[in-house]
Amino acid sequence: MALVLVTGASSGLGRNTANALAGEGHDVVVHVRNSARLTDVGDTGRWKGVITGDLAEPDEIRDVARQASEFGRFDAVIHNAGVMYRPEDVTVNTVAPYMLTALMDKPARLIYLSSSMHRTGSTDLRRLAPGTASYDDTKLWVTTLALALASRWEGTSSHAVDPGWVPTRMGGRGAPDDLTAGHQTQAWLATHPDVTPSTGGYWYHQQTQTPHPASQDEEFQAQLLQALESHTGVRLD
Repeated sequence: MALVLVTGASSGLGRNTANALAGEGHDVVVHVRNSARLTDVGDTGRWKGVITGDLAEPDEIRDVARQASEFGRFDAVIHNAGVMYRPEDVTVNTVAPYMLTALMDKPARLIYLSSSMHRTGSTDLRRLAPGTASYDDTKLWVTTLALALASRWEGTSSHAVDPGWVPTRMGGRGAPDDLTAGHQTQAWLATHPDVTPSTGGYWYHQQTQTPHPASQDEEFQAQLLQALESHTGVRLD
């Protein structure tokens, strides 16, 4: 069985992903902003462990990485946490996944939550400054991060996932996509023994799609990694 970390797992897609993995017998560590967000009586008994921290705050991102290190090397890390149309979009959606990836031991598999809206994101990395990036920008950048890592670390695969427009708190009750299908791909990518392509995929409902061209451009990938390093002071090996 796999040891898996799921960020942003107090509700919605993250919670559904964590539940699915735990139901299959995997050891699941969940991250939540604070423990008060776990309101179900059976929550703590379901997980291998719980990590807390606000991914909108760089110091707390570092502490989340420290807490994660106490569990050893993960087989898979699912960077699910996200916010939409808030000043902290860029920190939670792009900076936190980058910092956690750089600060934690390299897992066997990395999965980053993207969105179809990444296709209208900007490649203007000056928008990394807090409060200046759109949601679409942040999803383009985290998709680019996922695909940049696909060829950088031997022994670690990396994928981006579009879960669809699903009826979660973020997506809204009227969202037309299938909620169950929304979490199945990331759970599958985290644990299935035979994923093709083995790394570098942009996935929607267990099928690969073509992402924004910039996310596959090696020059833009390098520019993004350099900009994130400069922005955070954290270097990606």
